[in-house]
Amino acid sequence: MSTDALLALIAYAFVTSVTPGPNNLMLLASGVNFGFRRTVPHMLGIGGGFLSLLLAVGLGLGTLLAAFPALHLGLKVAGGAYLLYLAWRIAASRSMGRGAEAGERPMTFLEAAAFQWVNPKAWVMAVSAMAVYASPADPFQSVLIVAAAFAAVNVPSVSVWAGFGTALRGFLADSARLKWFNIGMGLLLVASLWPMLR
Repeated sequence: MSTDALLALIAYAFVTSVTPGPNNLMLLASGVNFGFRRTVPHMLGIGGGFLSLLLAVGLGLGTLLAAFPALHLGLKVAGGAYLLYLAWRIAASRSMGRGAEAGERPMTFLEAAAFQWVNPKAWVMAVSAMAVYASPADPFQSVLIVAAAFAAVNVPSVSVWAGFGTALRGFLADSARLKWFNIGMGLLLVASLWPMLR
């Protein structure tokens, strides 16, 4: 891969990782409700899960989904249903989770990693990245380069959202503000389904 192509790939990885989407909205809400430290497994799960999805798409899963549209539709339905569940969970949250007594917890590493496999934005990112930046002439090496670029960029990019949420904790310590913030985050998460439904 040429230097220009690599720089373009890194820019693509950064822009797609840092812009709003289901992952970043959930990290913002998690930063507010649980703080940065408790949100770290969620951030790492996003990075690990997306890396596994990216490698799978690059090594042939994208072709399999194109060949079996029913499988693709099943993933979209499962992803949409799970996203609605997560939106409801966020919108219904009424207190900042400070420990087990709060009855709420941030998303775990495995939950966040598994979510990437039903996240509509993650699929678009993975398929687009492999279609544009992986080379048919050297598929294995180019898939690894694309995956490495995303691995280097993804977690630092998404951590900005958790950090911003953590910075809002003081302002949202008021229960009425927190309630409306969480309802707003839930609604935005539902709105993030729109690209998948078009």
